[in-house]
Amino acid sequence: VEFVESGGGEVQPGGSLTLSCAPAEKIVTPYSMAWYRQVPGKQRGLVAEMTKSGSTNYADSVRGRFNITRDNVKNSVTLEMNGLTPEDTGVYYCRVDVFNLGPRNYYWGQGTQVTVSS
Repeated sequence: VEFVESGGGEVQPGGSLTLSCAPAEKIVTPYSMAWYRQVPGKQRGLVAEMTKSGSTNYADSVRGRFNITRDNVKNSVTLEMNGLTPEDTGVYYCRVDVFNLGPRNYYWGQGTQVTVSS
């Protein structure tokens, strides 16, 4: 299943961006949907995650500034990012775990670049 991301771009420090990720075809409601960030030379790291029951998990660096939401009808996930800093720069990937089977069964989006710069 392909997941299509949108919403990246360049913004000044303090600005906001919203990322979206949706499946290219109909799927069952995924167990969890999440956003990860990758910067050059580092592994992809979790930014925010939300299960289908509504439980959320945020990286400490974004808690209080970012908000993850899901649409369990469209099976899409959105990341609202506020108060952006240069440290938020990176490629953001949508990650979907449909049946709670773990990393080997993750689906990933193609990635979208977020650049925070003055």
